[in-house]
Amino acid sequence: MKALRGQRPRRLSCLTAGFTLIEVVVASAILAVGLAGVLLICTNGLRAARILDKVHVDAGSVAAMLSLTNASRFEEGRDNGSFGEENPGYSWAREVYVARSNGLYQADFSVFSAADPRGMDSRLSIFLYRPGAVQRVGR
Repeated sequence: MKALRGQRPRRLSCLTAGFTLIEVVVASAILAVGLAGVLLICTNGLRAARILDKVHVDAGSVAAMLSLTNASRFEEGRDNGSFGEENPGYSWAREVYVARSNGLYQADFSVFSAADPRGMDSRLSIFLYRPGAVQRVGR
């Protein structure tokens, strides 16, 4: 700093050399909000990855596996079982009954998970038509 003729050089006072306490508090608050947002995004991503990592068996796969491949011997009644080594901890149930006398059957499929506290994991109802199973009503 050059001093003008006849004047002494100015010194910066200690009061104007740094940030005020309010400026530091505001900057810290902005930083905390930003870090909290980043942390929230990371935890949501980890939660979604954990959910996608779990095996989920739905009733549609049971319907495809049990009824559609065995439509020729589709009969009334109840059946249940487990998925064995394919999907451990899951079991299924199937109930088949005549919906109409023209060979139309209704099949209700349920999948149960041992890990699910509610018990039932998935449910599906389908209708199947079997032309050779026409029943006469009233005879």
